[in-house]
Amino acid sequence: MAESKDLLQVLWSGADVLRGKMDANEYKTYLLGMIFFKYLSDSYLARVYDLLNDVKPDNLQEAQAAYEEVMETEDKEDLLLEIRESLHYTLDPDMTYVSMLNAARDNAFQREKLQAAFNRIQESDALFSGLFADVDLYSNRLGTGDQKQSATIAELIKVLEGANLIHSEGDVLGNAYEYLIGQFASETGKKAGEFYTPHGPAQILCRIAMTGQESKKGLQVYDPCMGSASLMLSCRNYSKEPDYIKYYGQELMPSTYNLARMNMFLHGVLPENQHLRNADTLDADWPTDEETEFDCVTMNPPYSANWSAAEGFKQDERFMDYGGKLAPKSKADYAFLLHGFYHLKQSGTMAIVLPHGVLFRGAAEGSIREILLQNGSIYAVIGLPSNMFYNTSIPTCIIVLKKHREGRDVLFIDASKLYEKEKKQNVMNPEHIDEVVRLYNERKTVDKISYLASFEDIKANDYNLNIPRYVDTSEEEEEIDLAGLSETMRKTDQEIKAGNQALMEMMNDLCFAKTETKDAFDAFKKAFGEV
Repeated sequence: MAESKDLLQVLWSGADVLRGKMDANEYKTYLLGMIFFKYLSDSYLARVYDLLNDVKPDNLQEAQAAYEEVMETEDKEDLLLEIRESLHYTLDPDMTYVSMLNAARDNAFQREKLQAAFNRIQESDALFSGLFADVDLYSNRLGTGDQKQSATIAELIKVLEGANLIHSEGDVLGNAYEYLIGQFASETGKKAGEFYTPHGPAQILCRIAMTGQESKKGLQVYDPCMGSASLMLSCRNYSKEPDYIKYYGQELMPSTYNLARMNMFLHGVLPENQHLRNADTLDADWPTDEETEFDCVTMNPPYSANWSAAEGFKQDERFMDYGGKLAPKSKADYAFLLHGFYHLKQSGTMAIVLPHGVLFRGAAEGSIREILLQNGSIYAVIGLPSNMFYNTSIPTCIIVLKKHREGRDVLFIDASKLYEKEKKQNVMNPEHIDEVVRLYNERKTVDKISYLASFEDIKANDYNLNIPRYVDTSEEEEEIDLAGLSETMRKTDQEIKAGNQALMEMMNDLCFAKTETKDAFDAFKKAFGEV
């Protein structure tokens, strides 16, 4: 824990170098990109030293010296071949983070060297293609002119030196990176909705999606709106075989897609277990070959987004079984839901966050919802507190879906009051999360918070899933004691009269220097007495 805290402090201090120069949405790209480069460079030097000495280096300066020395010998080609096969990239001695740190200390840092290192990594393997595209080392945001821009990057390099990335145990580094992403989400505000799902809803969603699949080896997780991949990576926390999980994710925004890839590496996910794509999820289905169905589908798509809803989608396998209806052009919520559900295995679980409107809106959405309910596809509906997400203050819900289950009942949970208020957002603490998961697993009616609705209940409500129709959270008003109220009013009236009388007596004792003042006060007393 101490190591994690120290690492966080060092990494977050890097933000101070950039905070006054640009907003959080911009400097997160620089800081997270530089941390990732340091991780790749430090891992590279540690691997070199290990190959040469069969042990991890005590410090990276020692590893740098050993690397520079071996690169002057005939053994360098064999070494580079071995490293390329295991790490998928190589760096020249003057391209390492340590080399640039030494230059920064001597006021000799040149950003061209760092750009060359970025280019080398990106060109080494398709895994790294375009990873540093958003880290613009020549931006005026860093300062005016070459000298100031280079000085800003050099300062960041020096600040991050204290982050010991190669000796971090377990998920310490990945968790620190995830923490930073969360901090940036808090500073960024509405733009954070593009890349981050807050901790509380994320944990509920992933724990539910993983229920019953914790021991499965080679589990396949899919998120077609993956953002920074935080939802998929949260599933690791509930798996007994986390190193064998295979991740399939798609993201529309290139910068967010790159962030997800970095996040995967920093959580120690092997390249062969990463299947990530930068594309529009609704526009063209993916994946369409090899693995197309997954054990867990986790989603937090953009709410009520626009999409084409073109006629051709009625023949798309994802949407064709819902009475010829498509999600409306101005509300793609059900398009995202049906896309994810299409890719769910028969034995799997899908959990998706959406606005409450999907529970009761009519027209095409009502028709799609009715078919899902008739098929028994909707397993649970969980109402979350309002103001949980950075991109909206409206209350949202988690919809849980399964395929070909017995029964068509639906569990409703009203978790809208399970939160703690913080400065900007409402937050669900561990006890709130545990309570929701407990209610989900017990799957029964609990007064004021959950209701297990039969299909007949739902049909009687015309397939409307609005939570208050099923979970009555209203409190009976206390009966008014009229006799007691009358007695209280009588006593209050007596106290007012006594108080007025005492005040009048005090006013009668007053003396006045001027006649006109006394006349005015007498008029006031008369009016007061009438009152």
